[in-house]
Amino acid sequence: MEAVLKDATHRQRAEIAKLLHAPLSHLAQQCVSAWSDRERLNEVLVDGCSRIPHCAYIYALDPSGVQVSDNVGPQGVSSGEFGRDRSTLPYLKEPMPEWGFLLSDAYLTRRSQRPSLTGLHVVMANGQLLGYLAADFDLRDLPITGPLYRESQQWRQVKGDPSIRQLLFQQTRSESPMDRNIDEALAILGELLTERGVFQCAIHFSSSRATVWTIDDPYRYRMLDAEAMVDPDICLAYPRRSYPTDALIPVSSIETILQELRGLRFLDETLYMRVASINLFNGVVGLTFSCDGSHYMRYDEFLEKNLSFWIGAIA
Repeated sequence: MEAVLKDATHRQRAEIAKLLHAPLSHLAQQCVSAWSDRERLNEVLVDGCSRIPHCAYIYALDPSGVQVSDNVGPQGVSSGEFGRDRSTLPYLKEPMPEWGFLLSDAYLTRRSQRPSLTGLHVVMANGQLLGYLAADFDLRDLPITGPLYRESQQWRQVKGDPSIRQLLFQQTRSESPMDRNIDEALAILGELLTERGVFQCAIHFSSSRATVWTIDDPYRYRMLDAEAMVDPDICLAYPRRSYPTDALIPVSSIETILQELRGLRFLDETLYMRVASINLFNGVVGLTFSCDGSHYMRYDEFLEKNLSFWIGAIA
């Protein structure tokens, strides 16, 4: 997992833990006096469930992970889980922090296969561990307090299908219709990116097509086939738009990027680019080569590399 995504996940988990720790701790103390009596324990959980925000189910476990209460939810007691051995579940395999409260990693539930997590609090009496108070939460019900994370701009390399890589030197580039008209195709894409509101494009050189997304309708893509790719008339279908002021790729770099992509397409008969992508707002250029390996990097870092660098990177 990328560091940026990991950091966003950890921040959100910290906020959820802060929300749940105090009410679970209070209810765990109330469970002590009823611990050995199933019916009384259920009553304590029913009374306390409403004070655990966003809780789907709450229940008690002995130190070995066997359930010693029924499941209790907002609708009351749900029988059928008493005596269930939960010791093999992921959250019971995580080490309990010294302060006695654990917010588990997210997991998929057994029945519904929905992302969930569990809060686990120790139940202690006279310094002895009686067991654990557990509360299950559906991720759909938990509040997301942080903003959507930003994708990293650090250079990322992703390995592709090993079977393709093993046969790399047994293949050669086949000339596509786009290859035969590449200057016209790239000029039209440049017009769409700089003057016609296209902010993202995926260019499939080998199959002679491009997929584009526009500022006017960002939730839907448009596909340009081999014929459209070399027909300047298609520009009439895209309204004139000013280049976005918050784009991370400056308009002056678009033509240079496209020419570098051209060079990578004809880099070598065996080592060559198959697919490229450009996103103006991410400021990232993506490249997928004949070995099926992919690279994602900032546009300026991409422009710093020469063709000989890519021969070594791909090989």
